[in-house]
Amino acid sequence: MNQGSSLRDHQARFFDTALRCQVLRFGQFTLKSGRISPYFFNAGRFDHGAALAALGQCYAQTLEDSGLGFDLLFGPAYKGIPLATAVALALAARGRDVPVAFNRKEAKDHGEGGLLIGAPMQGRVLIVDDVVTAGTAVRESIALIRAAGAEPCGVLVGLDRQERGESGLSATQEITEREGIPVLAVARLDELLAYTSGQSALHEHLPRLQAYRAQYGVDPAEPPH
Repeated sequence: MNQGSSLRDHQARFFDTALRCQVLRFGQFTLKSGRISPYFFNAGRFDHGAALAALGQCYAQTLEDSGLGFDLLFGPAYKGIPLATAVALALAARGRDVPVAFNRKEAKDHGEGGLLIGAPMQGRVLIVDDVVTAGTAVRESIALIRAAGAEPCGVLVGLDRQERGESGLSATQEITEREGIPVLAVARLDELLAYTSGQSALHEHLPRLQAYRAQYGVDPAEPPH
């Protein structure tokens, strides 16, 4: 399994910010899957303006590097809402003004009504979120976008855990295979390993991360099948 990865500047800034905000923590955490993970990522702790600004720039750099074409950013409720907003602000600072839309968990029956808020749902829509776990929330967003007459063109997340699901593929690989759209990540478990190995204060966590990668990880070099 290939664990080699070079760490780019914006990825290092991403992890620096995540550590500072306690978004990224090391220890022993029981995931919804029942797996015991040596790390946990909670994007809800990106809860200050400076952190969100830094995060938006990391997302924007990932998006620009990908060359992916899109017309609209969509932030799924709830964590995707501030993330999509932060990305839109970062892109505006780079000279591109991009419309943004969100959804409600429950349809509003007064005022403007409906499930959608913000810019009209049209064209190529990029879904912006924190992580992909089982992929359920992404599939719901894809269905919502298509029902509104637009076309989902990709998913942009902060962290790809690169873990096998029941199918043997990771959640991001399953989305690409089943929905035919790419999933972009600011960083993956491979980059987290590279970051941890380069930080002397974090070296004690590296063996557990490597063992977890060996037990549950997928090889991104192997195409989904």
